[in-house]
This record gives sequence, C-alpha cells and structure tokens, in this order.
Amino acid sequence: MTALSFIEYLNDQNMKMPISPILLLLTLIFVSASPKKSAQLFPTNLRITVLDDLGNLQEGATVIVYEKEEDYRQEANPVTGPEQTDRKGRVTFKRIIAKSYYVQVVKGDKKNDGKGVKTAKLDEGRMNKINIVIH
Repeated sequence: MTALSFIEYLNDQNMKMPISPILLLLTLIFVSASPKKSAQLFPTNLRITVLDDLGNLQEGATVIVYEKEEDYRQEANPVTGPEQTDRKGRVTFKRIIAKSYYVQVVKGDKKNDGKGVKTAKLDEGRMNKINIVIH
C-alpha cells in the first residue's frame, strides 16, 4: 500500500481528524527521498599499520596500493599512493572499492616483499585495518 492510498483509506473511514494536504506532501517527500539499498552510507577505507620484525611502529614508510598482482610486481598503475606512514606507523586510504589489493611497503632497505602482500577482500562501508611487517 502506498502512502497516498493509505491516506485515502484513512479519509474514507470518516476519521475525525482529516489528513491535511501538507501532511500528504511531507509524507510523499519522505518516501521518495528514502535512501536506496544500493546507496553506501559509510565509505570503505583501508588503514595499514607498518611494523618491523620486532613489532616497532614504522614512521615514514612508503605505502602503495595496487589492484592487480602484475601491477604490484611491475610497480605500475597504483590504485592509490604513495603515502607515508605517520608517527603511529599508519596510513589510511579513504573511499576505495571493497575488494582485495596488493600492498607494497618500503622504508630504506626494508620491504614486505613476499609477505603480507595481498589483503583479504575489504568489507564494504567499514574501516578495514591490517598490519604489515617489513623485513
């Protein structure tokens, strides 16, 4: 039953309080402005924390995110980055597509080559958090 047919039904029942045209208009505006199921309320973000072998946070590490393994291996066509980690060893990539990514982290002679390279599929509409250890 649509909002309009419901209001007509109430008026037909000889309600003591008739439905005003303003209420009808507000109801129709509210119903038509309701968000669609496909609209994303919260963005998908990826927060990466970089640590060394001893578990120390790594400030100033360069982080690059790739969509395909081939791009990761060739260091070409990054989705986002390069970004530098902050004093807490973190970098956040905002408003990205919820999927798996390949991540390259470099700080001096330390890298994450071969370990912690591919993320799991990100959860849509959430702050996805991962740790990457550089060697």
